[in-house]
Amino acid sequence: MKNIMDYTLDKLEDKLININEKKFRARQIFNWLYINKIYDFDKMNNLSKETIKTLKDNFKNDFIKIEKKQEGKDTFKYLFKLIDGSLIETVLMKHNYGNSICISSQVGCNMGCSFCESGKLKKLRNLEVYEMVQQVLLIEEDLDIRIDSIVIMGIGEPFDNYDNVMDFIKIVNSDHGLKIGARHITVSTCGLIPGIKRFSEENLQVNLALSLHAPNDTLRSTIMKINNAYKINDLLDAVKEYIKKTNRRVTIEYVMLRDINDKDEHALELAKILKGLNVYVNLIPFNEVENNIYKKSSKERVLRFLDVLKKHKINVTIRREFGGEVDAACGQLRGRVKWNHFI
Repeated sequence: MKNIMDYTLDKLEDKLININEKKFRARQIFNWLYINKIYDFDKMNNLSKETIKTLKDNFKNDFIKIEKKQEGKDTFKYLFKLIDGSLIETVLMKHNYGNSICISSQVGCNMGCSFCESGKLKKLRNLEVYEMVQQVLLIEEDLDIRIDSIVIMGIGEPFDNYDNVMDFIKIVNSDHGLKIGARHITVSTCGLIPGIKRFSEENLQVNLALSLHAPNDTLRSTIMKINNAYKINDLLDAVKEYIKKTNRRVTIEYVMLRDINDKDEHALELAKILKGLNVYVNLIPFNEVENNIYKKSSKERVLRFLDVLKKHKINVTIRREFGGEVDAACGQLRGRVKWNHFI
């Protein structure tokens, strides 16, 4: 039996029809769950007793829970405990333009990017749709805020949990769901080409970000084992196809690793392979963590890399650093219980 929040509106309508309920009940239920934030079937007072019993007999409505919370400047990191005892991490970032949440899509990750702490956790399973939805709901409730944008960039590779991630997007984007605009939702992939191709057919206005992190196969294969399966030329061909079909710009994520991928020659090579593509590069300052061999590029080196790309007509920005003081920054999520500080 699935959780009621595993269903998109269309799928819930179909399910209700199959159990001899009226199709319109799906919109009523969505309004209770996502507009009124009422999760107890018994409190959905425009439903008959018979319908409520049917819901109880056919759907779960249990919740993940907040295990710990850690607060930094403009950043909150949450450790969630799932029903089966698994742990995931989620980060809320407060920007001057609104509140953004970085959610996890898997328990652990099999992509094995050597600079990423999440990659040290072997994938145990995919997250169910409701487990992603509830990351958003519980943080909104805990902080008494509205979340304005979502990045699916936490623990896990979203395209390795493709169907559930798409259903999650449909729920949070729905006018009967959380009403978060599609252009305020970003899916970040390390480069699963089949996923990029499927995503190009979804007819969604959702943003795509590609974690590239190196300008050539030799270097990329040493820091991202996914490159052994999907080479850069093939990956960029998939990006070109995506741009052609969707007419949407793609973000190229590039983490700056000292003396690894941050030299002028790397910037020149990156500019060459991205020339003519409707992309912009997001340079990410590396967040150093204990027992990780990689170091952060100097501010001067990052600015020099930026300057080289700009001189070659590549749109580029430097990502503002968030959450480093609570190990909640990019690449630092580990789904662990032992934190230094929590509230």
